[in-house]
Amino acid sequence: MALSRRRFLQSTAAGAVLVGVAPLSGFAEPSGGTLKAVMHADLRSFDPVWTTATITGYHAALIYDTLFGIDEAGMVQPQMVGDWTRSEDGLCYDFSLRDGLVFSDGTPVTAKDCVASMKRWAARDTAGQLMFSYVSDTPVVDDRRFSILLSEPYGLVLETLAKTSNCLWIMREQEALTPPDQQITAYIGSGPFTFNRDETKMGVSYVYDRNGRYVPRAEMPSGTAGAKIARLDRVILENISDPQTAVAALENGEIDFYEVPPLELLPQIEGDPDVKLEVLNDLGIIGFIRLNHLHPPFDNPKAREAMLYVVNQLDVMRATFGDERYFNACDSLFGCGTAMHNDVNTDWFKHGQDLEKAAQLFKEAGYNGEPVVILQGTTLPMPNMAAQLIAQWLQKAGINAQLAPSDWGGVVSRRAVMAPPAEGGWNIFITYNPTSTFNSPILFPGWQMNGKKGFFGWPDDPKLEDMRKAWTFAKTEDERLEIARQMQQEGWDFIPHILAGQWKSPVAMRRNVSGFLPVPDLIPFWNVEKTPA
Repeated sequence: MALSRRRFLQSTAAGAVLVGVAPLSGFAEPSGGTLKAVMHADLRSFDPVWTTATITGYHAALIYDTLFGIDEAGMVQPQMVGDWTRSEDGLCYDFSLRDGLVFSDGTPVTAKDCVASMKRWAARDTAGQLMFSYVSDTPVVDDRRFSILLSEPYGLVLETLAKTSNCLWIMREQEALTPPDQQITAYIGSGPFTFNRDETKMGVSYVYDRNGRYVPRAEMPSGTAGAKIARLDRVILENISDPQTAVAALENGEIDFYEVPPLELLPQIEGDPDVKLEVLNDLGIIGFIRLNHLHPPFDNPKAREAMLYVVNQLDVMRATFGDERYFNACDSLFGCGTAMHNDVNTDWFKHGQDLEKAAQLFKEAGYNGEPVVILQGTTLPMPNMAAQLIAQWLQKAGINAQLAPSDWGGVVSRRAVMAPPAEGGWNIFITYNPTSTFNSPILFPGWQMNGKKGFFGWPDDPKLEDMRKAWTFAKTEDERLEIARQMQQEGWDFIPHILAGQWKSPVAMRRNVSGFLPVPDLIPFWNVEKTPA
């Protein structure tokens, strides 16, 4: 397939290329109004460093900004940065902030804020951790200038700062100095909207107002780059967990946007002249079943191998989505349809579901009947259905599978618990990420193999960690693909997680709503307009 820098890190590791984005001839007046949106989950955490939850990323995109962005062509562009230089030896990057950067509380954005935010983010983020393993210092030169000094050249500095999944959001220094394993308690950004804490009702609705202090860039909006223009007066994220209720609210005009309408209800939506469907993510999404490597049974590789023969991806997809036009099974740890997709070490996929074989592998792992706790996110269709099916399949294989149902916010909280399942921990949870992230070992958090420093499940495989680093230093696409093949050979032997299927689904919105930009990992609300009905 043709390569695209839009799918982050699918091209070479050479220095980032920045190209000009067309300047705006003048800003159109904001259309105003309030847009009410129902997203895929309730917003339980407001700290995009403490959690990787996608809904928290949407919150962050409303109120914070980034040093760099990725435009629709997949090119890195300055965002909060005005000017930057890289030394000839590739060991020093110097950055200057652009004019007009102010936090919503009126205080100026300074280099200290940027460095503190970068350090806190890098302590938790997959790509940030890897980049910072080559960072020797991050000196602040003055209020508007700072540097990144490297111990050796690293080819993905700007791409890492600009990425659109688990972004580097710039906070005030006082929040950014919060230990990364503790949640911040103030939510002050310099982005296009502000968080209206007073009018927010936890569990019900989350209110964001246009940030009157925000000064957009002079370029046209494009991806996460260019002018982030808040054309709306207010955005309200409504928490409606029942899909039928959400669709009815959309058709009645009580809400304006629905992120994840159930596929079985799409014919109903398509028949409504006041509602339209749009696909914002062509590569779609991949579900994955995360296994806890800290505790039995999945601390044993034989038990993890057993799960390859437990899960039937197409059954999960059929139970969740029904219409086979919208999903497929996938055999690659790098996702299907991506530049790094390969079929190395996929005999398990060709073999298919085999519960007798799974039972034998669990026996070889020394499984002795202890409960296997599956976190069941009841408010998200795919995690909900996958959890129920996995429990049934495991029970048929002789495993004492127990569901732990909660809304998605409860799953997000409990998946961070490292204690044994009997003490509030877990063995299995199911989630999903944009397919574009799977393509990159530094972008998808599931590629972290550094134990307790990494993503939930905490797999520890130094060999894969070394390959991950080698991938970033590859000089050509062919070199990178060869490393990806080696990673998949090791990965499907080590088994950090199991895939649950790949799908794409459209968003639904009222016909008087327009301007949603295609960003694979975010739903941006800047540039969005709502005209009178």
